[in-house]
Amino acid sequence: MTAPSLDPRIHAYREEIADIALAEKIALPHYVEPVKRSIRSGLADLRTEASDDAELGSQLLYGERFALLDEQDGWAWGYGLHDNFVGFVRTESLAPAFDTTHMIATSSTMLAGKISIELGMGSFVAGTQGGDRLVTADGAIPISDVLPIDAPLDDPVAAAEMLIGAPYLLGGRSVRGIDCSGIVQLSLRLAGHSILRDSDMQQASVGAELAPEQASMRGDLIFFPQHVGMMVDDERLIHASAHTGTVCVEPLVDVAARIGETHETPILARRRIA
Repeated sequence: MTAPSLDPRIHAYREEIADIALAEKIALPHYVEPVKRSIRSGLADLRTEASDDAELGSQLLYGERFALLDEQDGWAWGYGLHDNFVGFVRTESLAPAFDTTHMIATSSTMLAGKISIELGMGSFVAGTQGGDRLVTADGAIPISDVLPIDAPLDDPVAAAEMLIGAPYLLGGRSVRGIDCSGIVQLSLRLAGHSILRDSDMQQASVGAELAPEQASMRGDLIFFPQHVGMMVDDERLIHASAHTGTVCVEPLVDVAARIGETHETPILARRRIA
């Protein structure tokens, strides 16, 4: 089996099975129509293989949709419908697909019910306001911690700043652990933008590239080899840094100098979202 034009991170195919959407792109014996499911756990690891020891490709948040293609031994194979990222998630994290009305707009909050669940930034819930709380089928959330999904933030950097101090985790997408492209993806989600998962994908698809003479401004994305960050102002960058081990704010010149020690071209692109 070969599929040179397909990126296995965002095109679901393996062995003898593939997403039916790829039927005209790859020849395999079986194609599957995905079944929509929703994540019902606070955080679900999306692994590259059906094993808790496999590489963490990404994570799925409460309320996100998952396209289920196959199940085996307690694992579901498919992809997140928000970014098409492919992997294996524990079937116990899935529930029948449900509609949502609000998203979590703080670093994390508690869904308090019969069983309390911690929900991270960017999680989706369905509920109605009752006083100072959003009441859902699973419990209640402080209304101050949510935004209606049709009323996003104006400033994605403000969302990123809520995660300062969160530990670095490759593949992570929450305040308990997050990587560079994860914080960019979540921050832009709160501002109403759906983007792909990894930094190279984001560089190729997000916003418009800035000309060399254009100064950087708040919200601009700066791409490095296998890394991305977001400008806080015209000089400082917020990013999830493997070097510091946390989400932090640093002068862009310092980050570029550090990366320049091992890469001839430390800054690959600067892009601005309209």
